[in-house]
Amino acid sequence: MRTVIYSMGMSLDGYIVGPDGSFGWSAPDEDEFRYATDEVRGVDVHLLGRKLYETMVYWETAEHEPEVDAATLEFAALWKALPKVVFSSELSAVEGNTRLATGSLAEEIEHLRGGGEGTIAIGGATLAAEAAALDLIDEYRVRVAPVLVGGGIPFFARADRRVNLELIETHTFSSNVLYLRYRVVR
Repeated sequence: MRTVIYSMGMSLDGYIVGPDGSFGWSAPDEDEFRYATDEVRGVDVHLLGRKLYETMVYWETAEHEPEVDAATLEFAALWKALPKVVFSSELSAVEGNTRLATGSLAEEIEHLRGGGEGTIAIGGATLAAEAAALDLIDEYRVRVAPVLVGGGIPFFARADRRVNLELIETHTFSSNVLYLRYRVVR
């Protein structure tokens, strides 16, 4: 059965974007970017909320940008080939190897889990909060940036239930960003 992961960067105080909507502090350095590329290489399908989709649509045409380096081209090729499902009531069309969700998050995940082995990635705090509330997330992969932003959109859903986690991997990048990979203990 496919594993559902939630993977994003966050500030040390737990936010994916600051109170002003900015997230430039989470831009990966070269080492982190390689790590993220390897992570995408292991994903079979990516579920996105509207805001993250609108941010990531850049990768559909990134190869046409001036002075694109090899690492950017590699990530763009992987991202473009990756099947994606967008959850949005505001969008009527999406680009590339992407489709709009036709069912609820639980229905889509149930359908995709039955499609074999591999990884289903969830991106976007709102979508991940919904998945967490439904107990659909199997792993949390967090890149913790050494910055306090003081508020914004939290990485973790503020739910009134306990979730026990088992640490399965850590990595510290030269930028002092800490990667933490946890498995949900059920």
